Amino acid sequence: MFKIGEFSKLTQVSIRMLRYYDEIGLLKPAKVDLFTGYRMYSAEQIPILQKIILLRDTKFTTLEIKDIIQRCNETDILDELEKKKIQINKEISMERQRIKKIDIAIKEIEAKKFKIHCNINFKKVEKMLILSTRDIMPSYFDEGILWNRLSNFINKENIPIKQDMYNNIAIYHDIDHKDENVDIEVGMLVNKVGENKPGFIYREIEAVEKMAYAMVYGPYINLGKAYEKLAYWLESNNEYMSDKPSRQICHIGVEDSDDPKEYLTEIQIPLK
Repeated sequence: MFKIGEFSKLTQVSIRMLRYYDEIGLLKPAKVDLFTGYRMYSAEQIPILQKIILLRDTKFTTLEIKDIIQRCNETDILDELEKKKIQINKEISMERQRIKKIDIAIKEIEAKKFKIHCNINFKKVEKMLILSTRDIMPSYFDEGILWNRLSNFINKENIPIKQDMYNNIAIYHDIDHKDENVDIEVGMLVNKVGENKPGFIYREIEAVEKMAYAMVYGPYINLGKAYEKLAYWLESNNEYMSDKPSRQICHIGVEDSDDPKEYLTEIQIPLK
């Protein structure tokens, strides 16, 4: 079982939306602690939540979503998506992006292309010294702005970067998943402390005795599915997330390969 904040981070759905889905009866917690009142969710609820998000993003109303979730199997959901596609095709050209989203969803469901190559385990992570920059970004997709900012500063100041098996890290400081105003820190490993400058600091990241990690192969779109697999893995192994920030490491990325299939990203979740 996961607390609402933990479930939010693993599913990348905000606490606000999870509470809203609870209030309207769309997705109730698997359990509510009688003493603390904490909402507890199960990994088994993730596929239901994914269907809700899919239908929500394709502009089905709340009442329509509740009806579809209660009475429809996946074949019926495909029929409903096709009907919505016809409706959207009659609207103005600004809606074409939504049509593309439906097409992708339909193809994925029909081909059942939900499996990804992802290895999960846990390890001890030692403390590390980094040069970093941190900011509130509009969304997770804007993380690249921080990396460009850090890279330009490193090149301008001629700062030596540690040459290691990996030398980069992204840290997500929010306690839950957010759709906007995301607190992100990106850093590069260094050998020694230098002079802090406005917007850039040298700091030591604390060690984590037990870190769950997933090595995710392929394009960045696979990361969402990897978090789902991590949720199942944590629950099946009776592991519990700590309140420390999650991390992400790029082993092979856009600067290393032109083929997204060759990307290798490491997701890290600190455990209690």
